[in-house]
Amino acid sequence: MPPAAWPVTVHRNGYLPALLIVTSNVWDLPGFSRIVFLPAILKSCSTLPLFVTLNAMAPFAADVAESLNFSSDGFPAVTVTAVLLALPKAATATTSEASTAAATSAPVRNLTTSPPLVGNRFDSSYPRLVSEDRLGRPLRDLRISVTDRCNFRCVYCMPKEVFGSDYRFLDRKELLSFEEIERVARVFVGLGVEKLRLTGGEPLVRKDVEQLVAKLAPLGVELTLTTNASLLAAKAQALASAGLHRVTVSLDSLDDETFQAMNDVDFPVARVLEGIEAAAAAGMPVKVNAVVKRGLNEHAILPLARHFRAAGHTLRFIEYMDVGATNGWRLDDVVPAAEIVERISAEFPLEPVPPRYRGEVATRWRYRDGAGEIGVIASVTQPFCGDCTRARISAEGRLYTCLFAMRGHDLRALVRGGASDEELRAEIDRIWGARTDRYSELRTEQTAALPKVEMSYIGG
Repeated sequence: MPPAAWPVTVHRNGYLPALLIVTSNVWDLPGFSRIVFLPAILKSCSTLPLFVTLNAMAPFAADVAESLNFSSDGFPAVTVTAVLLALPKAATATTSEASTAAATSAPVRNLTTSPPLVGNRFDSSYPRLVSEDRLGRPLRDLRISVTDRCNFRCVYCMPKEVFGSDYRFLDRKELLSFEEIERVARVFVGLGVEKLRLTGGEPLVRKDVEQLVAKLAPLGVELTLTTNASLLAAKAQALASAGLHRVTVSLDSLDDETFQAMNDVDFPVARVLEGIEAAAAAGMPVKVNAVVKRGLNEHAILPLARHFRAAGHTLRFIEYMDVGATNGWRLDDVVPAAEIVERISAEFPLEPVPPRYRGEVATRWRYRDGAGEIGVIASVTQPFCGDCTRARISAEGRLYTCLFAMRGHDLRALVRGGASDEELRAEIDRIWGARTDRYSELRTEQTAALPKVEMSYIGG
């Protein structure tokens, strides 16, 4: 098959157009179905007004058009002057078109390698491939566990009777170093990842975690962190200064009796709230996650909604899930998302909000009076496997393609065994390309008993 040619013309303020042509026999690359190049081009064009014209050689034009919504990433508004109908895969530019374009284009880059760093900054003009699994789900989100340790013993995650004083946690030498994490993350970004989330265990118990944030920030993607906020008040400003964009805080109740029963270490609510306010004061948006378990904290739903509606932070409720094999999960313990929405809407009327992007975890609802929004994560009653775009790396470098996976793939052995970035990229693409996970769609009381990796090991 002849190489595919995708001309894209970028006009800036009436100057002569700069033409970029991407040529590659892209359809023969395993695990890839398309190239997302427009975001990279647009990021490199800072002069306004900016007009982008897609020429006739644009396979999957609908997918390309979706990538033009940059409002959530803070990029300038873009006017698309022409988006033509998608052509068949085999369509190519004529020889004369390709020759003319090549004469005026920037050098064509090798599309099978990860984006390079320019100085200490990610080269955002680099065209990125998008890896897809066997169900057509792209690789967009990477959750990186930086430690398997936590200073809480939440009953749904790290029950004290299992993770007690005699439990063996990973040694420091078994953990990926910050340099190893940065290298792996850079390769994932080259495969299409747009969001990195640091998790644990509790990520803030890892010493100098803000140094890791500083290493990841130049990669040019959204960088977030999930925490129980026990150490957030002291760390918030350092994290923000290092380049962290957003924080998600776990808080399951506002009354100490219930919250301490759930975290099982007598940690008070007030100190979590202090951490939330410190993060907001440092300029980081905060989302608050509350896991709801029948008979334990469903009475906390409305108080949480009232508090964070007034505070201006987005609150998300999570159905109690059968993560790991130690939390004693039963279907009867699940409070369905529909019930949560109904309870809140009875006091504060809600209306649904469309998702911002494919694979968004939470179903969003906004208050009709304009006082913000909530989200519900309904993995049990409304599984979203069909749009799951998330991969997870455990603290010692094993890649998991599902929160409920039974085994992972050892990337640390490759990293420490001398593999090149290209070899690492090829292996990650192979693993993701073979992915068929859809555990939540198949969940039963029987599957809940299957051996699964603990959530504290790979993050939520």
